[in-house]
Amino acid sequence: MNPFNQQPGYSYKNQNKEIEFILWAPTQKNVSLKVFSPEIHVYPMLCDPWGYWKVVIAAVPFGARYLFVLDDGIETPDPASVSQPEGVFAASEIIDRTFEWTDNEWKGLEMKDLILYELHTGTFTPEGTFKGIIDKLDYLTELGITAIELMPIAQFSGHHNWGYDGVFYFAVQNSYGTANDLKTLVNEAHQRNMAVILDVVYNHTGPEGSCLKTVTPVYYTHKYNTPWGDALNFAGPYCNGVRNFFIQNALMWLDEFHLDGLRMDAVHSIEDNSAVHFVHELKQTVNELEMQIGKKKLLIAELDLNDKRFLDAPEHGGYGLDGQWVDEFHHALRSVLTGEQNGYYEDFGTLQHVEKAYRNTYVYNGIYSKHRKRIFGTQTEHPYSQYVIFTQNHDQVGNRPTGNRLTGSISFEGLKLAAAAILLSPYVPLLFMGEEYAEKNPFLYFVDHEDETLKNNISEGRQNEFCYFNFESGFPEPYNRDTFERSKLSWDIDTVERATILDFYKHLIRFRKLHPVMQARERRSMFVHPAEGSILSFERFDAIGRLLIVMNTGKQKSTYTNHSTFSYQKLMDSSDLIWNGPAHPGDSELKAGKSAVINPLSVSVYQSIS
Repeated sequence: MNPFNQQPGYSYKNQNKEIEFILWAPTQKNVSLKVFSPEIHVYPMLCDPWGYWKVVIAAVPFGARYLFVLDDGIETPDPASVSQPEGVFAASEIIDRTFEWTDNEWKGLEMKDLILYELHTGTFTPEGTFKGIIDKLDYLTELGITAIELMPIAQFSGHHNWGYDGVFYFAVQNSYGTANDLKTLVNEAHQRNMAVILDVVYNHTGPEGSCLKTVTPVYYTHKYNTPWGDALNFAGPYCNGVRNFFIQNALMWLDEFHLDGLRMDAVHSIEDNSAVHFVHELKQTVNELEMQIGKKKLLIAELDLNDKRFLDAPEHGGYGLDGQWVDEFHHALRSVLTGEQNGYYEDFGTLQHVEKAYRNTYVYNGIYSKHRKRIFGTQTEHPYSQYVIFTQNHDQVGNRPTGNRLTGSISFEGLKLAAAAILLSPYVPLLFMGEEYAEKNPFLYFVDHEDETLKNNISEGRQNEFCYFNFESGFPEPYNRDTFERSKLSWDIDTVERATILDFYKHLIRFRKLHPVMQARERRSMFVHPAEGSILSFERFDAIGRLLIVMNTGKQKSTYTNHSTFSYQKLMDSSDLIWNGPAHPGDSELKAGKSAVINPLSVSVYQSIS
């Protein structure tokens, strides 16, 4: 039995008559609990051999505040606080954690059934709250989304932030709403057969407001660094308490909050040379939870390594995760559509890269990368349904100098082509909020820290990063409230082009869900033809049917020759008049060995007739 398997924070005992508080602080000599209810009471705590300080007290009213008193009288909020109503520097709150769930019949979704929609709670709606998202659930259902993916919601410093600066991992951001507001969102989503995935950050803590180092510095390691903050200790002395802290956090989101999965941020920055990697241990624990409750719980990695080990089964030396984000599909397609080849796009730029992204998933699968200046990646044979692809996401939009979306970089016809490229693929598609109607408002990088030196350092760092760029409208200061407000969706869908794009997304998603051939996701279910000029085509098939998808990524009409032995009937053309396009000049039938003209920046879908 693992003695570190203890739940930090507080929990109710004896029909809610008593509360037990637990704080892992192995380097402290004395710890007390200070409760304000509203009178002040101080309770000495006792430490077990594993560094867990504990005390059981009589229940206090919901809304009461508490702090831990450490050596030398230092007072700190609870690192496992579930509510920080006054922010990261104030006392923690005791709340009613019960909730009337009505989703007992919901069993979760498999990776293959996901059509993901990534959103930032603070900018998705004018309200910037969980309640605002609830009001848009019917819209997302009509769009065809099967799972929303929330950018991180752990309590951070200030009013607005992307979320990757979270410092209270168990508490929901107070400007977004309460814990019960989040539970209501999840419950309402499940009523609509929609899953909810949460982005969590287990590789670093935010730069302002964390009390982990105050409680015990052994939460961190100095053996390596991350680009975003202090690295966490997953393999050094005292690491078991650190590992348990984050495993218990994952279990809280998946069990207490009924979330359907976690998207784990930058797992390549979790350095762990233990016999059992932290990611593997977490997956084993989540598997046990699945067995206990009979509901699917997904773990999806953001991974800047073309390393299939994270998806490989444990018996094959892997960690057994359910899925992985694949940036390279985005890089390959965007560089072809926009002509960009700066930064990491220097490794891309030809249609052959897009071809390889479809066929092999990893474009760099053991070949030399100019950008990385080394041989990079490996080959994968995992099903397409384990890989998440996108043409936009928070990183690929927000880390651009002006946060500009694909909408401002390519034409109307190009936007339709980009949508079809992911939604007609066998991969798991992810949409970034607003792309389905060609939102034009930017998604900028924004923070709201209190420390002036920290704010200035962030601003200076961003300006140095983009020193080559001419900011015609002025540099978007990350800490200005206006930068955050400008990043909110406009929800302006009144123009013909935006309404057409929205209808096109709905049509593609419906086609993806309903056509039998689109359900095949194994490697053997797709054949990608070699790229010819600006034309890329691939065939998808199952035991009884076959689809041919032909994309012209060029700006001129091009001729496609059907080299297969099958004849096809056209089902859809993104350049048709119904999609406000120039209309396709060719025939609706494409016989074996015959050719067809494909409009520029368009995609045609054919179904086999022989």
